[in-house]
Amino acid sequence: MFRIERLYLSPGHNYFGHHDRTAGEHPIHAVPAFECVAGRGVKGDRFFDYKHNYKGQITFFAAEIYDELRTTRLPLNGAHPDASAFRRNVITRGADLNRFIGETFTLQGVTFQGTGECSPCYWMDQAFAPGTEAALEGRGGLRAKILTDGWLRSDT
Repeated sequence: MFRIERLYLSPGHNYFGHHDRTAGEHPIHAVPAFECVAGRGVKGDRFFDYKHNYKGQITFFAAEIYDELRTTRLPLNGAHPDASAFRRNVITRGADLNRFIGETFTLQGVTFQGTGECSPCYWMDQAFAPGTEAALEGRGGLRAKILTDGWLRSDT
């Protein structure tokens, strides 16, 4: 299967619901593990119990895409933002995440239902680098529902 490189939690929204306002300033924390709760989300994250049957209870992003963005011609001005800039919960390596859209899959004993792409938004140009929104089109990550309780742990 694929590996988990990093796990992230944030207690609040910086971009979601902030259209026409400034970005929020909620930190995003790298953690070694977190608890997934079926139908509710990731404990400690901003989308936990967000709404019934929410399609983005957990989000995934491919480390390969992050690596590519860091080495492309995006104007990073010498900075290399961390993968946390994308505000996804799970940074993976070794899987085409789009193939899980509409599919059930299990990772580290926790079962998920892929619900759709994490479509990039204009905030990505601010959070990572100008041009990021366009560069992520069709590869912004995966939204999923959590079907079984369990813990995810970073493999690194």
